[in-house]
Amino acid sequence: MPTVNVALGRRSYPVIIAAGLLDQAALWRKHLPAGKILVVSNEIVAPLYLDRVCNAIGGSTIQTLVLADGESSKTVSNWAHIIDRLVAMKAGRDACLVALGGGVTGDLCGFAAAAYMRGVAFIQVPTTLLAQVDASVGGKTGVNHIEGKNLIGAFHQPIAVFADTDTLNTLPEREFRAGLAEAVKIGAIRDPAFLEWLELEAAQIIARDSGTLTRLIDHSVRHKAAVVAEDELESGARALLNFGHSFAHALETITGYSQLLHGEAVSIGMVVAATLSESRRLCPAGVSQRLSELLTALGLPVAVPDGIETNAIIEAMALDKKVLAGQLRLILLNAPGSAVIDTGSSEQEIRAALTACRVDNT
Repeated sequence: MPTVNVALGRRSYPVIIAAGLLDQAALWRKHLPAGKILVVSNEIVAPLYLDRVCNAIGGSTIQTLVLADGESSKTVSNWAHIIDRLVAMKAGRDACLVALGGGVTGDLCGFAAAAYMRGVAFIQVPTTLLAQVDASVGGKTGVNHIEGKNLIGAFHQPIAVFADTDTLNTLPEREFRAGLAEAVKIGAIRDPAFLEWLELEAAQIIARDSGTLTRLIDHSVRHKAAVVAEDELESGARALLNFGHSFAHALETITGYSQLLHGEAVSIGMVVAATLSESRRLCPAGVSQRLSELLTALGLPVAVPDGIETNAIIEAMALDKKVLAGQLRLILLNAPGSAVIDTGSSEQEIRAALTACRVDNT
Protein backbone atom coordinates (compact mmCIF):
# COMPACT_ATOMS: atom_id res chain seq x y z
CA MET A 1 0.00 0.00 0.00
CA PRO A 2 1.31 3.49 -0.80
CA THR A 3 2.90 5.09 2.27
CA VAL A 4 4.30 8.60 2.43
CA ASN A 5 6.60 9.55 5.28
CA VAL A 6 6.33 13.07 6.66
CA ALA A 7 9.95 13.52 7.74
CA LEU A 8 10.05 15.61 10.90
CA GLY A 9 12.67 13.81 12.97
CA ARG A 10 11.19 12.37 16.17
CA ARG A 11 7.76 13.64 15.10
CA SER A 12 7.80 11.90 11.72
CA TYR A 13 4.71 9.92 10.79
CA PRO A 14 3.32 7.82 7.95
CA VAL A 15 0.46 8.72 5.64
CA ILE A 16 -0.97 5.38 4.52
CA ILE A 17 -3.15 5.44 1.40
CA ALA A 18 -5.15 2.33 0.52
CA ALA A 19 -8.60 0.77 0.44
CA GLY A 20 -9.92 -1.00 3.53
CA LEU A 21 -7.72 0.62 6.18
CA LEU A 22 -10.56 1.27 8.65
CA ASP A 23 -10.95 -2.44 9.40
CA GLN A 24 -7.28 -3.37 9.76
CA ALA A 25 -6.98 -4.11 13.48
CA ALA A 26 -3.24 -4.79 13.18
CA LEU A 27 -2.69 -1.32 11.75
CA TRP A 28 -4.52 0.29 14.66
CA ARG A 29 -2.60 -1.79 17.21
CA LYS A 30 0.68 -0.77 15.63
CA HIS A 31 0.06 2.97 15.89
CA LEU A 32 -2.21 3.56 18.90
CA PRO A 33 -0.60 4.43 22.26
CA ALA A 34 -1.59 2.56 25.40
CA GLY A 35 -3.93 5.14 26.94
CA LYS A 36 -7.60 5.95 26.58
CA ILE A 37 -8.99 6.65 23.13
CA LEU A 38 -11.58 9.21 22.05
CA VAL A 39 -12.90 8.87 18.52
CA VAL A 40 -14.35 12.16 17.27
CA SER A 41 -16.59 12.15 14.22
CA ASN A 42 -19.55 14.04 12.76
CA GLU A 43 -23.21 13.27 12.25
CA ILE A 44 -22.73 12.40 8.56
CA VAL A 45 -19.67 10.15 8.81
CA ALA A 46 -20.43 8.45 12.14
CA PRO A 47 -23.37 6.34 10.91
CA LEU A 48 -21.22 5.09 8.04
CA TYR A 49 -17.89 4.29 9.68
CA LEU A 50 -17.77 4.87 13.44
CA ASP A 51 -18.74 1.32 14.45
CA ARG A 52 -16.21 -0.15 12.04
CA VAL A 53 -13.40 1.93 13.49
CA CYS A 54 -14.35 1.10 17.08
CA ASN A 55 -14.56 -2.61 16.26
CA ALA A 56 -11.14 -2.55 14.62
CA ILE A 57 -9.57 -0.71 17.57
CA GLY A 58 -11.23 -3.02 20.11
CA GLY A 59 -10.80 -2.88 23.87
CA SER A 60 -12.80 -1.15 26.57
CA THR A 61 -10.99 2.19 26.73
CA ILE A 62 -12.74 3.76 23.71
CA GLN A 63 -15.26 6.55 23.90
CA THR A 64 -16.87 8.38 21.00
CA LEU A 65 -18.07 11.91 20.38
CA VAL A 66 -20.23 12.90 17.42
CA LEU A 67 -20.41 16.58 16.47
CA ALA A 68 -22.41 18.52 13.90
CA ASP A 69 -21.11 18.51 10.35
CA GLY A 70 -19.82 21.46 8.35
CA GLU A 71 -17.45 24.42 8.53
CA SER A 72 -19.88 26.32 10.75
CA SER A 73 -19.27 23.73 13.49
CA LYS A 74 -15.52 24.47 13.65
CA THR A 75 -15.94 26.60 16.75
CA VAL A 76 -14.37 27.21 20.14
CA SER A 77 -17.46 25.71 21.78
CA ASN A 78 -17.07 22.41 19.92
CA TRP A 79 -13.35 22.41 20.70
CA ALA A 80 -14.25 22.86 24.38
CA HIS A 81 -16.77 20.01 24.04
CA ILE A 82 -13.93 17.67 23.07
CA ILE A 83 -11.78 18.91 25.96
CA ASP A 84 -14.68 18.41 28.39
CA ARG A 85 -15.09 14.81 27.22
CA LEU A 86 -11.38 14.10 27.69
CA VAL A 87 -11.56 15.47 31.22
CA ALA A 88 -14.72 13.49 31.98
CA MET A 89 -13.12 10.24 30.83
CA LYS A 90 -10.01 11.05 32.90
CA ALA A 91 -7.75 10.78 29.89
CA GLY A 92 -4.05 11.06 30.66
CA ARG A 93 -0.99 12.14 28.72
CA ASP A 94 -0.99 8.74 27.02
CA ALA A 95 -4.46 9.32 25.54
CA CYS A 96 -5.10 9.42 21.82
CA LEU A 97 -7.77 11.19 19.81
CA VAL A 98 -8.92 9.76 16.49
CA ALA A 99 -10.32 12.26 13.98
CA LEU A 100 -12.79 10.37 11.79
CA GLY A 101 -14.17 12.72 9.16
CA GLY A 102 -13.17 15.58 6.88
CA GLY A 103 -11.00 18.61 7.39
CA VAL A 104 -13.29 20.20 9.97
CA THR A 105 -13.17 17.14 12.22
CA GLY A 106 -9.42 16.88 11.79
CA ASP A 107 -8.86 20.55 12.63
CA LEU A 108 -11.08 20.44 15.72
CA CYS A 109 -9.72 17.14 16.99
CA GLY A 110 -6.13 18.10 16.31
CA PHE A 111 -6.48 21.42 18.13
CA ALA A 112 -7.99 19.64 21.13
CA ALA A 113 -5.09 17.17 21.06
CA ALA A 114 -2.63 20.07 20.91
CA ALA A 115 -4.15 21.79 23.94
CA TYR A 116 -5.15 18.94 26.25
CA MET A 117 -2.42 18.45 28.86
CA ARG A 118 -0.21 20.53 26.54
CA GLY A 119 -0.30 17.87 23.87
CA VAL A 120 -1.53 14.32 23.39
CA ALA A 121 -1.42 12.03 20.38
CA PHE A 122 -3.97 11.99 17.61
CA ILE A 123 -4.54 10.02 14.43
CA GLN A 124 -6.12 11.47 11.31
CA VAL A 125 -8.64 9.26 9.48
CA PRO A 126 -9.74 11.53 6.62
CA THR A 127 -12.96 10.52 4.86
CA THR A 128 -13.17 13.34 2.30
CA LEU A 129 -10.99 13.84 -0.74
CA LEU A 130 -9.97 17.32 0.39
CA ALA A 131 -8.78 15.95 3.72
CA GLN A 132 -6.97 13.03 2.10
CA VAL A 133 -5.02 15.15 -0.37
CA ASP A 134 -4.33 18.08 1.93
CA ALA A 135 -5.99 18.88 5.27
CA SER A 136 -4.99 15.75 7.20
CA VAL A 137 -1.27 16.23 6.51
CA GLY A 138 0.96 18.88 8.00
CA GLY A 139 -0.24 19.51 11.54
CA LYS A 140 -2.28 22.67 11.05
CA THR A 141 -5.13 22.54 13.56
CA GLY A 142 -7.62 25.11 14.72
CA VAL A 143 -11.07 26.66 14.78
CA ASN A 144 -12.75 29.60 13.09
CA HIS A 145 -13.65 32.98 14.53
CA ILE A 146 -16.66 34.93 13.34
CA GLU A 147 -14.23 37.50 11.91
CA GLY A 148 -11.95 35.05 10.13
CA LYS A 149 -11.17 31.46 9.22
CA ASN A 150 -8.66 29.45 11.30
CA LEU A 151 -7.68 32.43 13.44
CA ILE A 152 -7.36 30.24 16.56
CA GLY A 153 -5.15 27.17 16.44
CA ALA A 154 -1.79 25.48 16.76
CA PHE A 155 0.68 23.34 14.86
CA HIS A 156 0.35 19.79 16.18
CA GLN A 157 1.36 16.83 14.05
CA PRO A 158 -0.63 13.57 14.07
CA ILE A 159 1.15 10.32 14.81
CA ALA A 160 -0.33 8.71 11.68
CA VAL A 161 -2.77 9.34 8.85
CA PHE A 162 -4.95 6.52 7.52
CA ALA A 163 -6.43 7.58 4.18
CA ASP A 164 -8.92 4.82 3.37
CA THR A 165 -9.87 5.43 -0.25
CA ASP A 166 -13.01 3.29 0.14
CA THR A 167 -14.58 6.12 2.15
CA LEU A 168 -14.67 8.24 -1.00
CA ASN A 169 -17.38 5.93 -2.37
CA THR A 170 -19.93 7.48 0.00
CA LEU A 171 -18.76 11.07 -0.53
CA PRO A 172 -21.44 13.31 -2.08
CA GLU A 173 -20.55 14.60 -5.54
CA ARG A 174 -20.19 18.21 -4.49
CA GLU A 175 -17.83 17.29 -1.63
CA PHE A 176 -15.81 15.06 -3.94
CA ARG A 177 -15.32 17.77 -6.54
CA ALA A 178 -14.43 20.33 -3.88
CA GLY A 179 -11.51 18.15 -2.82
CA LEU A 180 -10.03 18.27 -6.30
CA ALA A 181 -9.18 21.96 -5.91
CA GLU A 182 -6.31 21.21 -3.53
CA ALA A 183 -4.83 18.72 -6.02
CA VAL A 184 -5.01 21.35 -8.78
CA LYS A 185 -3.27 23.74 -6.40
CA ILE A 186 -0.30 21.37 -6.10
CA GLY A 187 0.07 21.25 -9.86
CA ALA A 188 -0.30 25.01 -10.17
CA ILE A 189 2.41 25.88 -7.65
CA ARG A 190 4.88 22.96 -7.79
CA ASP A 191 4.45 20.45 -10.58
CA PRO A 192 3.51 21.40 -14.16
CA ALA A 193 3.62 17.75 -15.23
CA PHE A 194 1.03 16.90 -12.58
CA LEU A 195 -1.10 19.81 -13.76
CA GLU A 196 -1.00 18.41 -17.28
CA TRP A 197 -1.83 14.93 -15.97
CA LEU A 198 -4.90 16.34 -14.21
CA GLU A 199 -6.01 17.91 -17.48
CA LEU A 200 -5.56 14.65 -19.37
CA GLU A 201 -7.22 12.49 -16.71
CA ALA A 202 -10.11 14.82 -15.78
CA ALA A 203 -12.76 12.43 -17.06
CA GLN A 204 -11.29 9.45 -15.17
CA ILE A 205 -11.00 11.56 -12.03
CA ILE A 206 -14.62 12.67 -12.19
CA ALA A 207 -15.64 9.05 -12.77
CA ARG A 208 -13.81 8.20 -9.50
CA ASP A 209 -11.60 5.58 -11.12
CA SER A 210 -9.91 3.89 -8.16
CA GLY A 211 -6.39 3.71 -9.55
CA THR A 212 -6.50 7.28 -10.84
CA LEU A 213 -7.69 8.60 -7.48
CA THR A 214 -5.03 6.69 -5.56
CA ARG A 215 -2.37 8.20 -7.80
CA LEU A 216 -3.88 11.68 -7.37
CA ILE A 217 -3.93 11.39 -3.58
CA ASP A 218 -0.46 9.85 -3.35
CA HIS A 219 1.11 12.50 -5.59
CA SER A 220 -0.56 15.37 -3.76
CA VAL A 221 0.46 14.05 -0.35
CA ARG A 222 4.07 13.52 -1.44
CA HIS A 223 4.32 17.17 -2.43
CA LYS A 224 2.62 18.31 0.79
CA ALA A 225 4.90 16.11 2.90
CA ALA A 226 8.02 17.48 1.20
CA VAL A 227 6.95 21.07 1.85
CA VAL A 228 6.05 20.36 5.49
CA ALA A 229 9.39 18.62 6.08
CA GLU A 230 11.17 21.68 4.71
CA ASP A 231 9.10 24.31 6.53
CA GLU A 232 6.88 22.86 9.25
CA LEU A 233 5.80 26.16 10.83
CA GLU A 234 5.20 28.07 7.59
CA SER A 235 8.04 30.55 7.90
CA GLY A 236 8.97 30.26 4.23
CA ALA A 237 8.22 27.78 1.46
CA ARG A 238 5.11 26.32 3.10
CA ALA A 239 3.32 29.63 2.60
CA LEU A 240 3.18 28.79 -1.12
CA LEU A 241 0.58 26.13 -0.28
CA ASN A 242 -1.79 29.03 0.42
CA PHE A 243 -2.20 29.79 -3.30
CA GLY A 244 -5.76 31.05 -3.71
CA HIS A 245 -6.45 30.80 0.01
CA SER A 246 -6.40 34.49 0.96
CA PHE A 247 -9.30 35.07 -1.41
CA ALA A 248 -10.92 31.76 -0.45
CA HIS A 249 -10.89 32.42 3.29
CA ALA A 250 -12.36 35.86 2.74
CA LEU A 251 -15.19 34.39 0.67
CA GLU A 252 -15.89 31.74 3.32
CA THR A 253 -15.89 34.28 6.14
CA ILE A 254 -18.21 36.71 4.35
CA THR A 255 -20.73 33.98 3.60
CA GLY A 256 -20.70 32.63 7.14
CA TYR A 257 -19.02 29.35 6.14
CA SER A 258 -22.33 28.23 4.66
CA GLN A 259 -22.48 29.13 0.96
CA LEU A 260 -19.20 27.75 -0.36
CA LEU A 261 -17.31 24.59 0.49
CA HIS A 262 -13.64 25.22 1.22
CA GLY A 263 -12.50 23.62 -2.04
CA GLU A 264 -15.01 25.66 -4.01
CA ALA A 265 -13.70 28.86 -2.44
CA VAL A 266 -10.11 27.78 -3.14
CA SER A 267 -11.03 27.13 -6.78
CA ILE A 268 -12.36 30.67 -7.17
CA GLY A 269 -9.41 32.07 -5.22
CA MET A 270 -6.87 30.38 -7.49
CA VAL A 271 -8.44 31.88 -10.60
CA VAL A 272 -8.45 35.34 -8.98
CA ALA A 273 -4.80 34.91 -7.94
CA ALA A 274 -3.81 33.75 -11.43
CA THR A 275 -5.67 36.69 -12.97
CA LEU A 276 -3.81 39.05 -10.63
CA SER A 277 -0.53 37.35 -11.53
CA GLU A 278 -1.16 38.07 -15.19
CA SER A 279 -2.18 41.68 -14.64
CA ARG A 280 0.98 42.19 -12.55
CA ARG A 281 2.96 40.66 -15.46
CA LEU A 282 4.40 38.06 -13.12
CA CYS A 283 3.29 35.20 -15.36
CA PRO A 284 2.36 34.81 -19.03
CA ALA A 285 -1.14 35.54 -20.29
CA GLY A 286 -3.42 32.54 -20.53
CA VAL A 287 -2.52 30.86 -17.23
CA SER A 288 -5.75 31.94 -15.53
CA GLN A 289 -7.77 30.69 -18.50
CA ARG A 290 -5.99 27.33 -18.38
CA LEU A 291 -6.69 26.95 -14.66
CA SER A 292 -10.29 28.05 -15.16
CA GLU A 293 -10.85 25.46 -17.88
CA LEU A 294 -9.40 22.63 -15.77
CA LEU A 295 -11.37 23.59 -12.68
CA THR A 296 -14.55 23.89 -14.74
CA ALA A 297 -13.92 20.45 -16.24
CA LEU A 298 -13.66 19.13 -12.67
CA GLY A 299 -17.01 20.69 -11.80
CA LEU A 300 -15.72 23.54 -9.66
CA PRO A 301 -16.78 27.22 -9.61
CA VAL A 302 -14.34 29.77 -11.01
CA ALA A 303 -16.15 33.10 -10.53
CA VAL A 304 -16.88 35.24 -7.50
CA PRO A 305 -20.56 34.63 -6.71
CA ASP A 306 -23.05 37.38 -7.38
CA GLY A 307 -24.00 39.38 -4.30
CA ILE A 308 -20.58 39.30 -2.62
CA GLU A 309 -19.22 42.84 -2.58
CA THR A 310 -15.61 43.52 -3.43
CA ASN A 311 -15.31 45.87 -0.45
CA ALA A 312 -16.33 43.04 1.87
CA ILE A 313 -13.70 40.73 0.36
CA ILE A 314 -10.97 43.35 0.74
CA GLU A 315 -11.99 44.00 4.34
CA ALA A 316 -12.02 40.30 5.23
CA MET A 317 -8.59 39.82 3.66
CA ALA A 318 -7.15 42.43 6.03
CA LEU A 319 -7.56 39.93 8.90
CA ASP A 320 -5.95 37.10 6.95
CA LYS A 321 -3.32 35.15 8.93
CA LYS A 322 -0.79 35.81 6.18
CA VAL A 323 -0.77 39.57 6.87
CA LEU A 324 2.56 40.64 8.39
CA ALA A 325 3.31 44.18 9.63
CA GLY A 326 0.09 45.32 8.02
CA GLN A 327 1.19 44.00 4.61
CA LEU A 328 -0.96 41.43 2.82
CA ARG A 329 1.09 38.53 1.45
CA LEU A 330 -0.47 36.84 -1.55
CA ILE A 331 0.69 33.71 -3.33
CA LEU A 332 0.91 34.41 -7.05
CA LEU A 333 2.26 32.51 -10.05
CA ASN A 334 5.39 33.00 -12.14
CA ALA A 335 4.30 30.18 -14.44
CA PRO A 336 2.33 26.94 -14.21
CA GLY A 337 4.18 24.97 -11.51
CA SER A 338 5.99 27.97 -10.04
CA ALA A 339 4.66 30.26 -7.29
CA VAL A 340 5.98 33.28 -5.40
CA ILE A 341 5.12 35.19 -2.22
CA ASP A 342 3.96 38.65 -3.29
CA THR A 343 3.68 41.79 -1.18
CA GLY A 344 3.52 44.28 -4.04
CA SER A 345 -0.09 44.03 -5.18
CA SER A 346 -2.01 47.25 -4.65
CA GLU A 347 -5.60 47.34 -3.49
CA GLN A 348 -6.54 48.69 -6.90
CA GLU A 349 -4.94 45.72 -8.65
CA ILE A 350 -6.63 43.27 -6.29
CA ARG A 351 -9.98 44.93 -6.90
CA ALA A 352 -9.47 44.73 -10.65
CA ALA A 353 -8.70 40.98 -10.45
CA LEU A 354 -11.78 40.33 -8.34
CA THR A 355 -13.93 42.31 -10.79
CA ALA A 356 -12.53 40.38 -13.74
CA CYS A 357 -13.51 37.13 -12.04
CA ARG A 358 -17.11 38.03 -11.29
CA VAL A 359 -20.01 36.12 -12.84
CA ASP A 360 -21.25 39.24 -14.60
CA ASN A 361 -17.72 40.67 -15.03
CA THR A 362 -18.83 44.01 -13.63
